[in-house]
Amino acid sequence: MGSISLVFDRMRFEEKVLVEKGREKGLSIKLLDAKNFCLNLKSSNEEARTIFGDLVLQRCISYFRGLHITAFLESKGVDVINPLKVAQICGNKVLTTLALVKAGVPTPDTLIAFSPEGVYEAIEKISYPAVLKPIIGSWGRLVALLKDKDTTDAILETRELLNNPIHKIYYIQELVNRPPRDIRTIIVGDRVIASIYRYAPEKDWRTNVARGGKTVSIPLTKEIEDIVLKASKAVGGGILGVDAMESPDGILVHEINNTVEFKGAMAAGATCIPDEILNYIIELVRR
Repeated sequence: MGSISLVFDRMRFEEKVLVEKGREKGLSIKLLDAKNFCLNLKSSNEEARTIFGDLVLQRCISYFRGLHITAFLESKGVDVINPLKVAQICGNKVLTTLALVKAGVPTPDTLIAFSPEGVYEAIEKISYPAVLKPIIGSWGRLVALLKDKDTTDAILETRELLNNPIHKIYYIQELVNRPPRDIRTIIVGDRVIASIYRYAPEKDWRTNVARGGKTVSIPLTKEIEDIVLKASKAVGGGILGVDAMESPDGILVHEINNTVEFKGAMAAGATCIPDEILNYIIELVRR
């Protein structure tokens, strides 16, 4: 069997348990801290394979760091999970939504604007309250609830002062009438291996586990399975976390995670996740 590396920039619970379970399966997974890399773009494919092996599980928290490392590795003929195209789409909410819409996956009403004036035009179309999200980011950071014009004025003023052009691309989404929870599913290949509710912590409307959200395992219904597998296929598949919401019109997919965290899902009882991920990787390496 070929050699496997795990590239990371922070050793979280997920990376530790993958290495631990890998050892139990007799795998020798090479750990590589991306922060220490100095990559020669002219290096040969053989040199890259000597360092990284035949397949890399890319687990960087930083979207841009992971994206550029994946681009380098694929250019040298090294297989990466997830591939560059999947990482590009899933790391950018605009690209994700466009892929979902094109594939006919139900999503919340979403608009993008490029100025404060455009944001107010968007709000006229979807009404208050609305949700403003950064197009790149995770853990609910910089996600804002636009309750009224005063709130919107203050948030837009702050965003305009941030010295980053990404923050001047405004991703505005309807506030879906949902229970105080969302649905996180974890997909490996063409299978849903875990499905949980993520409940918002007290005095917060965001359900992110990183912000204190609680998790509960739920049965996988046919409706949820069909929709999230369709969403996974729309962005290219692989090892993904698909997030969805219950709405009066049915299940809506609102985000897909490329380097999915699964500590919360395991706490809810989905202990098979690292085994399923490793079995999938082993299968790919053996092809």
